Amino acid sequence: MSSVDLTEKESELYQAREPIHPKSIKGRFRTFKTSMLVLAYAVFFLLPWVRWERAVGPEQAVMFDIPSRRYYLFDLVIHPQDMFLLAGFLILAAWLLFFVTGLVGRAFCGYFCFQTLWTDVFMKIEYWVQGDRNKRMKLEKQAWNAEKIWKKGLTVLLWTVIAFWTGFTFTSYWADAPQLFVAFFTGSAVSAAYITTGILTATTLVAAGFAREQVCIYMCPYARFQAVMFDKESLLVSYDVNRGEGSIGRKPLQKGLMTLDERHAAGTGDCIDCKLCVQVCPTGIDIRDGLQLACISCGLCIDACNEIMHKRGWPEGLIRYASEKELETGVKPSLFKFRTIGYGIATLLATGLLLYGIFNMKPVDFSVEQIRQPLFVVMSDGTVQNNYQLKINNKQQVPLELELKLQGLNNAHVSIGGNYTTLSIPADGTRNYLLHVRAPREAGVSRQIIRFELKDKSGKLPVIQQESSFNFR
Repeated sequence: MSSVDLTEKESELYQAREPIHPKSIKGRFRTFKTSMLVLAYAVFFLLPWVRWERAVGPEQAVMFDIPSRRYYLFDLVIHPQDMFLLAGFLILAAWLLFFVTGLVGRAFCGYFCFQTLWTDVFMKIEYWVQGDRNKRMKLEKQAWNAEKIWKKGLTVLLWTVIAFWTGFTFTSYWADAPQLFVAFFTGSAVSAAYITTGILTATTLVAAGFAREQVCIYMCPYARFQAVMFDKESLLVSYDVNRGEGSIGRKPLQKGLMTLDERHAAGTGDCIDCKLCVQVCPTGIDIRDGLQLACISCGLCIDACNEIMHKRGWPEGLIRYASEKELETGVKPSLFKFRTIGYGIATLLATGLLLYGIFNMKPVDFSVEQIRQPLFVVMSDGTVQNNYQLKINNKQQVPLELELKLQGLNNAHVSIGGNYTTLSIPADGTRNYLLHVRAPREAGVSRQIIRFELKDKSGKLPVIQQESSFNFR
């Protein structure tokens, strides 16, 4: 019987995270990332404070008012019955993401994702407080002393301030921002404001300050299914293996391998193995190993490689946005392919339908519900009475005076409970009315289809109709 060595050490099932300290770099992709970051932060942090005059409702340009069940987006007011617009927006966002991914891979992750934007700022704070890559690595390895405690503490403090203001700003979209600011810091805000701000402060601090690339690699579902949207013509951040490796592989600069002619004569590629592309990567990967799950297509490795090529006076583009087909054949991909056209058409259709829904929202909604207990009442004069519940929702910022008419029932008389003579609906308001409809009994008829009509007395709105039924027995 063979023996088992119980002293053999089992393989580790968990690998501790190794801190990544990206090096700062300059270039067109870094400039573009910074531009998108500034734009996104300006919109997110400033929008709740933009004032907007309305006849009815809060004077905040963008506000999601849960108590009144209204979403205010400048002049657009979304009511509960218009929530199909939210579904349309989500569909549009999904198709747009597919379209962009089919063209340029994970460009959304590299330039527009919230995780990328906030991590970028947190890394910038780290750079301001602790220095560039080498200084941060040295600080990481040294023992805890006054300098390390001060720099690490200040970094986390600044992270916490940004994380808190991120959480508070998000909460400000759900309440009037100036009023919330005063109430929040005087301790009189509702508990939901403190809970929401606290949760978002903690999650932002953890995700952008400590987890960072772990979110992209292990938590983000997009990283898992992105590959199914790629094809051989999708533009991805790619390393040109043929040019970089040559016939015998990459070699650092050394005597006899200083110029392109010398390197090509020796069979060596253009890559000098400086590893700058690895040092600037926010997820710590080596793009020269090919397409990887952790690559967010931010393009910083392109800036790094181009900087080296420019200094050497060599052609740029050793690392660039290129398709697999282009790297194999040298032929640039066509944007007009079946997948791109399909995603593009779907995106345009979703955009068109969303705009159509926005510009064709009904200014007035009304419903008529027949009261069925009792279904009908026979009056002393022999007429039959049915009762209805009428609900009118005015979605405009001006009040309405409406006239009610009944079609399809001969010799009918309509009265409104509560002695209302007109239907007056306030701006952005809802009114409920009890209707009594009487009509002479018709021989041989048990049920009749009728139609209620609402007409705007000012004549500015079209007549709107709603069908119901009248029961004789």
